[in-house]
Amino acid sequence: MDPVFNVDKLSFEIFSILESKFLFSPCAGAGSGNGKVRILSIDASGDAILAAACLARLEASLRKRSSNPSALLSDFFDLASGSGPGGFLAALLFTPRPDGSPPISTDDALRLLLKTRGRISRSPGILRRPRRIFRRLFGNATLRDAVKPVLIPCYDLRTRAPFMFSRADAVEAAEYDFRVRHVCSATCNAKRVESVDGTTKIEAVGGGVAMGNPAAAAVTHVLNNGEEFPSASGVDDLLLLSFGGGEVVAAPVTTELVPIAGKGHADMVDQALGMAFAYRGSRNYVRIQANGLSGARMNKTKKKSVSRVTDRRKLMEMAEEVLAQKNVESMLFRGKRISDQTNAEKLEWFCEELIKEHERRISSNNTETPPVVLKQAMTPTTTLSATTSRTSSIITTISTSSITSTSSP
Repeated sequence: MDPVFNVDKLSFEIFSILESKFLFSPCAGAGSGNGKVRILSIDASGDAILAAACLARLEASLRKRSSNPSALLSDFFDLASGSGPGGFLAALLFTPRPDGSPPISTDDALRLLLKTRGRISRSPGILRRPRRIFRRLFGNATLRDAVKPVLIPCYDLRTRAPFMFSRADAVEAAEYDFRVRHVCSATCNAKRVESVDGTTKIEAVGGGVAMGNPAAAAVTHVLNNGEEFPSASGVDDLLLLSFGGGEVVAAPVTTELVPIAGKGHADMVDQALGMAFAYRGSRNYVRIQANGLSGARMNKTKKKSVSRVTDRRKLMEMAEEVLAQKNVESMLFRGKRISDQTNAEKLEWFCEELIKEHERRISSNNTETPPVVLKQAMTPTTTLSATTSRTSSIITTISTSSITSTSSP
C-alpha cells in the first residue's frame, strides 16, 4: 500500500473521531467541571530551539507564580506529544534522569540543544551519531518510566504506516515498551528499533514523515482514554499549548516534497483544532510558531554552524523576536487572523491558566473525580487489541494494528 495513502488514512481516522464524537457533537464541549487536562505538543520543526526557549520562559513564570523555585514544566502538564526534535525535547522534559532524579529543567534542556545542535540536528533535520548523547541522557529508561503520558510518532518502513510510541500502551503491554533513547532515534532519524522484550521491530525514518504536528493525536488520545483522563469529554476540558517552527524535518530517504507536505499537515491540524475550539467558544488552544521574516531568518541561521557563542546568541535573539510577534490564530471559517496579543502575551495567559488549574487541584483535596489518573505497569502484562477498550489511544491502535505480522512469535 502506498505510504502516502496510509498517512492520509490515519489523518482521516483521527479527524473523523474528533469530529463525530468529541468536537462538534451536541453534547461535546459542555465541560465536566472536574478541571482541565493540560496538553503540550511540539512539532517536528527545525531543531526545537524555539520551543525550548518559549518553554524556558514559561517554566520561569510558573516557578514565580507558584512560589516554587524548583518546579518543573512536567509538574504543570498532564501529557506531552512531540515529533522529530520536538519528540526529543518532550522526552527530555518528561523522563527521569539515569540516576532516578526528576527530569531536567527547560533551561537545561535549552542549553543542551544549543550545545549539541551540531551533533543532534543538522540542515536536513536528521541526527548525526546521536547514540552516545541519547544513552548519556536517558540511560536504560523506557516509556514506562516517563513521569507523565508521552506520545512520540515515527514512520515505519516495514508496515508502511505511522507508529505512535505511547506510555499508555507501554504500561499495558511489554511489546510496546521501548527504550526512550531508541524512541528519540526513531522520531529524529532513520533507525531500526525494537521493544524492550524484542517482539516489536520498527524500521523508523523519523516523526516528521508520519506526523509533523502531533497535537491532534494528543487530543484524540486524551478524549479516547477514559481510564487515564476520566473527566475529559470535549475541548472545554482541555488546555492545549502547541509549538510550531520554521522548517519541517525530513527523513534521509525522502524527497524535498516531504518538508512541504509536513508543513501542510501541521497547518491542517492547526486549522482543525482552531476551528474545534472556536466552535465551542473556547480560548484554551494556543499555537506559537515562527512566522514571516523571523521564521525565514531563523531557518537561515540554523543552516550555519552554531558552535560559536555568537551564533547561539543570534538564535536566542531570533527566538525573542518570535515571542514579540503578534500571534496568528486559526478562526472558524475565516482562515488565519492576526491576534491583538503577541506570542509572549499568549504564553503568559496560558501560564495563568496552568496556575489556576494547578491551584484548583490542590484545593479540591480529592473531593471530586481527578482529571488525570495515570496507569501503572501491569504484572503480568496483557496483550493489546486493536479494538479492545477506550483506555488505549485510538491513534496508537490505528498505527500499531498493522504491525502484528512484523512482531516475533
